[in-house]
Amino acid sequence: MTAFAGLHRADEPLLLPNAWDRASALSLAARGFPAIGTTSLGVAASAGLPDGAAATRELTLRLARVLGSQPFLLSVDAEGGFSEDPDEVAEFARRLWEAGARGINLEDGLGPPDRHAAKITAVKSAAPGLFVNARTDTYWLGDGDVTRTLRRLDLYQQAGADGAFVPGLTEPEAIAALVEHLDAPLNILYSPAGPTVSHLADLGVRRISLGSLLYRVALGAAVEAMAAVADGRTPRGAAPPYAEVQALSAQEGTASGVSRRT
Repeated sequence: MTAFAGLHRADEPLLLPNAWDRASALSLAARGFPAIGTTSLGVAASAGLPDGAAATRELTLRLARVLGSQPFLLSVDAEGGFSEDPDEVAEFARRLWEAGARGINLEDGLGPPDRHAAKITAVKSAAPGLFVNARTDTYWLGDGDVTRTLRRLDLYQQAGADGAFVPGLTEPEAIAALVEHLDAPLNILYSPAGPTVSHLADLGVRRISLGSLLYRVALGAAVEAMAAVADGRTPRGAAPPYAEVQALSAQEGTASGVSRRT
């Protein structure tokens, strides 16, 4: 069992914050989170690209190379693997592993489950140590049909998935039933309107992801701060000092000698 896989079997569920660049990842890691995920929406939106359209393959790999050597365990949101060809997805996963990633999120997008299962099998063959979190979108994009959800997750487990991810699922009874049914640890996407972290832990959830929430909160906070300045008020909320952000953002060895800017 890898260290990242072990976090899914610990006494407490893995609370996984999702970052979109080096500064956000290191800031979160500095608060003591042992693992950091990436958010496909944050990566895509930061580059002016659509999420879920397989448009950020190289950006995602580049970010993995930046974060993979940092002192935390990295899991990468890879949409559907940026290809429908299992071999191409496997090659991408292998490159993520070489970059230092220890987990990968693969979503089925409600596409053919056999094809998604083939991607999972190919990834586990190419990078056996990579923790494959198999996501089904039956609740996120579909009608939340329980039978279809179980059928897909069973297939993904048989294909070699290490974890099961069902974003959009917030009903406690349904969550508990999935935990009981699955052999793989269940990952739930945190929702402010859903169960609390402690409630999810009581239900048996082993991983709680934040998805794009932190990125969206950051955008909202920026707009609120600007509105406060425009209204003659002092912006509220924490704002890390310039030097701290500069140190977080710059690659090692590139920050020295840079003139101070506002």
